[in-house]
Amino acid sequence: MASSSMSSRGSGSWTAKQNKDFERALAKYDKDTPDRWYNVAKAVGGKTAEEVKRHYELLVEDVKHIESGHVPFPNYWTTGGNSHGNLSDEEKRMKNMKLH
Repeated sequence: MASSSMSSRGSGSWTAKQNKDFERALAKYDKDTPDRWYNVAKAVGGKTAEEVKRHYELLVEDVKHIESGHVPFPNYWTTGGNSHGNLSDEEKRMKNMKLH
């Protein structure tokens, strides 16, 4: 899933359908596929090969920031007002890493 920050950084406007088609095309056309970006653009529709390649580069950049811990977990609140009861396993792991 492509982040919303991508559109604000110059990749243009992408619809939810285009993002879903983009994800599916990336799974279908891997890095060894000849004319990968042309094929991805064709699958997405309305985007050039250059636009889908840039969209991918921004996605990779976002993933690197997330994996390096530069993007904080959102503070989700449950209906009871206690956010600790519904933490995902990943959130619990990250919280424990910060405590140790």
